[in-house]
Amino acid sequence: MSVSTVTHLNFRGEARAALEFYQSVFGGELALFTYADAHNVQDPSEADQLMWGQVAADSGFRVMAYDVPARMPWERGQNSFFVSLRGETTEEVTALWDRLSAGATVRQPLAPAQWAPLYGMLEDRFGITWVVDVVATYAPS
Repeated sequence: MSVSTVTHLNFRGEARAALEFYQSVFGGELALFTYADAHNVQDPSEADQLMWGQVAADSGFRVMAYDVPARMPWERGQNSFFVSLRGETTEEVTALWDRLSAGATVRQPLAPAQWAPLYGMLEDRFGITWVVDVVATYAPS
């Protein structure tokens, strides 16, 4: 069993620039997945914004980011991060989800997604937003 947490930063149209900056600082591979890539464009002006992105360096540095769509609340300094919980198998992730969701508000039910075998989002009973998924292989951009 291997589970990790990663800081998941939230931006409004600046996720790509932020990840490119962090890559210039820490090195590593950059992976970018746009709303257009996911066929999930609800506002054409946001098609090239990031639905998910990551910098992963050999040093162990990891950071993920996305652009919060305009239809959702977001303000710099508020709702600026998620805790991302990633596991290697659907079994371990489902077991953790089941425990973590006790008393939580489920924002996105745990289910298969285009970019991961399982993905879900919840706000735990303490107000922390968790994004939970099974790790998938991504080709760097």
